[in-house]
Amino acid sequence: MVRGRLNPSLAKGRCPEKGRKGAFDNVISELSSLANPEKVIIFHQFFQAFPGGYGEGDQFAGIKVPHLRHVAKQFYSTLSFDETEQLLRHPIHEYRLTALFILTYQYEKGSPSDKEKVVEIYLRNTAIINNWDLVDASAHKILGHYYFDKDRALFYQLAASKDLWEQRISIISTFCFIRQHQYEDSLNIAKILLVHPHDLIHKAVGWMLREVGNRDYDTEYQFLEEHYHNMPRTMLRYAIEKFSEPVRQQFLKGKI
Repeated sequence: MVRGRLNPSLAKGRCPEKGRKGAFDNVISELSSLANPEKVIIFHQFFQAFPGGYGEGDQFAGIKVPHLRHVAKQFYSTLSFDETEQLLRHPIHEYRLTALFILTYQYEKGSPSDKEKVVEIYLRNTAIINNWDLVDASAHKILGHYYFDKDRALFYQLAASKDLWEQRISIISTFCFIRQHQYEDSLNIAKILLVHPHDLIHKAVGWMLREVGNRDYDTEYQFLEEHYHNMPRTMLRYAIEKFSEPVRQQFLKGKI
């Protein structure tokens, strides 16, 4: 098989060697077959895995996201929670992302007790959900959904964490609430993270504010009117991206 391409048996919706190996081994085997060494350097730079970068020390296999999603769809129903957690703790970035896709499917398709188990796994492993793509692919679909009708204190605890990725989890999780036209937690957490030093938080907060505005322009505008002078430039630019050009310029020039 050509490396970096889907196994034909997966493309036809069948798990390779099913019954001859365990599900976990099948996942590892399939992901290994998809590795593309030519893309590793690109991924290494893109996710800043170099010394001093936010992803310092991470390892990559050079696998495209659509292939990871396809593998996850094939195996989520046969992989146990323990095996999924084992995959989530793998040193290779794309393997962890596949595990998060699997957890998302297991959460969506699972019973209430299954959903609780997925959340437990997620919260137990926030230290290795440690890049923006890992967070953005999973936080709102798992934590946001689970806590939608529960106490949301967890997200304020995560926002107050000193860990960059837990802070990003806190704001991205609220995307679930925004989609249901509930904005209070997103705005409150935005205030907590307003003067954060890292641009990955600036982008995340700005993105969530923009999503609020996509549904309720006045709510976002009023929030920005009060806080935009204290916002990092990147956060503001993300937040006002969908505003009309005259309004954008007023904000950017400090004339609101």
